[in-house]
Amino acid sequence: MSSTAVKIKRKKPDDAGVVTKILFYIFMVVGALASIFPFYWMFVIATNDKSAAFHIPPLLVPGTEFFDNFGRVLERTEFFRALINSVVVASAVTVSVVFLCTLAGYAFAKYEFPLKKVLFVFVIATMLVPAQLGVLPQYVIMAKLQWIDSYKALIVPAMVNAFGIFWMRQYISSAVHSELIEAGRIDGGGHFRIFWNIAIPVVTPAMATLAILNFMNVWNDFFWPLVVLKNKENYTIQLALQQLFTNRDGLDFGMIMSATFTATLPLLIVFLLFSRWVIAGLTSGAIKS
Repeated sequence: MSSTAVKIKRKKPDDAGVVTKILFYIFMVVGALASIFPFYWMFVIATNDKSAAFHIPPLLVPGTEFFDNFGRVLERTEFFRALINSVVVASAVTVSVVFLCTLAGYAFAKYEFPLKKVLFVFVIATMLVPAQLGVLPQYVIMAKLQWIDSYKALIVPAMVNAFGIFWMRQYISSAVHSELIEAGRIDGGGHFRIFWNIAIPVVTPAMATLAILNFMNVWNDFFWPLVVLKNKENYTIQLALQQLFTNRDGLDFGMIMSATFTATLPLLIVFLLFSRWVIAGLTSGAIKS
């Protein structure tokens, strides 16, 4: 009787655990479907005529007019040229931000130098200043350098940012142990060699996360390119999409959604490329040796 009672007592927690897991998976599936649905519905509208957006009940089945809609996009804009421009600018800025912010974060986390805390507070304080306040002086500087209507006006001012420094400093402080750095110094490694061979492999997940966030931010930026770019050949993808909203005959949502869907694909590709490192960074703290 006692062994039977023990078995019954052990079975109840197991059943509760199974139910909890089932509810958890149901919640995750529902959340995933809710997240994917706007993107799917955008694709549905992109494959139907311009009246599909107003259809009641909403259309849920893709149509066959995607290439017709996208053909009108190519007639109105230099879409692929703008797409390449955005890829070049976003990639250059992302590589620069990831490297320079990691380097600066490493210095703030692992080195002692005069006014270290004051400088770090100053870096953080710049995050409190609205970006719009810096547009006028930044534009004047770009004009003085004769960089207006060029890639340099988009890339150089964004090569490093306060959030990236803060993010990497916090991650390096907890992930890169001082013992590793001291061991590298004992082995005769220089400052940059220790940074490159010891710190970089440890903080790869944080760098991947910063790369995704920065790439998305630059890709979606509309205001600053609108200010400094004049020639349509230099337009980024967001400026090219804005040209689609100037139709006198009304908005062609099939055309707009086909362009928007295509412009979103690079973001998905970047996420898929870096998601493995991001997930590794999010789960590393849950595993104890």
